[in-house]
Amino acid sequence: MPKYVIEREIPGAGKLTPEELHGISQKSCSVLKNLGPQIQWLESYVTDDKIYCVYIAPNEATVREHAKQGGFPANRVSEVRKIIDPTTSEG
Repeated sequence: MPKYVIEREIPGAGKLTPEELHGISQKSCSVLKNLGPQIQWLESYVTDDKIYCVYIAPNEATVREHAKQGGFPANRVSEVRKIIDPTTSEG
């Protein structure tokens, strides 16, 4: 199943409180539960003004539907084509 990186522009994201992040996470999980097991949230990275989320989903439309139902921005959705890490240099 394809993996996606979602860029969400959220001004002040890096200053969100633990309680606010908890609420956002709960909302996301609630929407995921309603959409079914074909979409999974793996992890997210919070920066100053953006949140980068990694999802597994059958297609971009499903990722965008999650954002729509959750009320989250999905400013850019990019399908991961390859994954590399330091061990890639050993090949």
